[in-house]
Amino acid sequence: MANVHLPKGMRDLLPPDMRRRLHVIDTVRRVFTSFGFEPLETPAMERIETLMGKYGDEGDKLIFRVLKRGEGGKRGEVDQAMRYDLTVPLARVIAMNPALPLPFRRYQVEPVWRADRPQKGRFRQFLQCDVDIVGTESELAEAECLAVVDAALSALGFTDHVIRLNDRRILRGMAAAVDAADREVAMITAIDKLDKIGRDGVARELEGRGFEAAQVERVFELLDGASVPGCEDAVAGLERIEALCLALGVPEGRVQVDPTLARGLDYYTGPVFETRIPDSGVGSVSGGGRYDGLIGMFSGRDIPAVGVSLGLARILLIMEERGMFPDLDRSIDVFVTVFDAERAPAALEAARAFRAAGQRVEVSYKPGKLGKQFKLAHKRGARFVVVVGPDEAAEGAVQLKDMASGEQSTVPLAEAVARVG
Repeated sequence: MANVHLPKGMRDLLPPDMRRRLHVIDTVRRVFTSFGFEPLETPAMERIETLMGKYGDEGDKLIFRVLKRGEGGKRGEVDQAMRYDLTVPLARVIAMNPALPLPFRRYQVEPVWRADRPQKGRFRQFLQCDVDIVGTESELAEAECLAVVDAALSALGFTDHVIRLNDRRILRGMAAAVDAADREVAMITAIDKLDKIGRDGVARELEGRGFEAAQVERVFELLDGASVPGCEDAVAGLERIEALCLALGVPEGRVQVDPTLARGLDYYTGPVFETRIPDSGVGSVSGGGRYDGLIGMFSGRDIPAVGVSLGLARILLIMEERGMFPDLDRSIDVFVTVFDAERAPAALEAARAFRAAGQRVEVSYKPGKLGKQFKLAHKRGARFVVVVGPDEAAEGAVQLKDMASGEQSTVPLAEAVARVG
């Protein structure tokens, strides 16, 4: 065998994996459309200047850059990049299409790329499932984002997920309260790693970024629930969002205010949120927030916006480990055998009839030796096998075998199609 390998952090998805993925995507899409979101697609690549400077220093380092063609590429020059997320491309779309009616509600299920260190549930290419609401400052928009996450995860069978909620304005107030307004991003970046490196790790990182011991101590006091000066409106806003979530049907206690939640991306301006599944062994399975200033970077005018993204790879991983998938192994409903070359047209006619009725049908490529064809049908997971022999072909009938019960009968083709349906 040739010595071939996948790029690091990438993977192939064989049919069983794809069936599970499509099951999740179809379920999520139904939830998205039930909330009135419309589909959108954007290119896999964006201009480099579109993406750079939107994700903070840490995020910018993870952008996959694409070399220019020709002599510029030979010199290492870059003019495009693979999209890092779906939010910045959405902001560009809004800026380029000022006639879009607002509020604009869109969903998008597409791959993104990050030059990250691969680990459990984290890949360099992965699907994001986003919903965003552009053009309103209403707190109902935040609540709907949280409700759609809860509805999607509930539809997939989760019951223990917890949605954490905070506000970047409170974190900004914390930075001011510890006399570090000029190092707000550094503070947020460190706090965002709290669940990964613990308090001692965050303390060391803050000290490494120039925070004095007293400032670090004060940061933790504020994270532990001390009142943040000047943030009363933001705190009240979180309470209103929680109440709206309850009105939208999110179970009580599922949304929890967490002052340690930071969300590392620079473009967030207000409420931020992420979802964790306890004892899953992975990080958040959704994240998002309000980003009222991002679209203005492209359009020259501020347009309020809020959105949330579901991490499909992590959701799939948890569902597989917990055995949450329904039986998705069957790829076909009906396997049509071919008795011999003379009866092949009758077999194909039967296949057409089952397909017209909405069944998934495979036709054997090798006539004769019905035993081998039945073995192949079993291997393919067919529910039914159809045989059209000389007598059946003459009468417009088929032999229909139920592979689960073993029951076999000869019936008119139309009746066989009705039985399978």
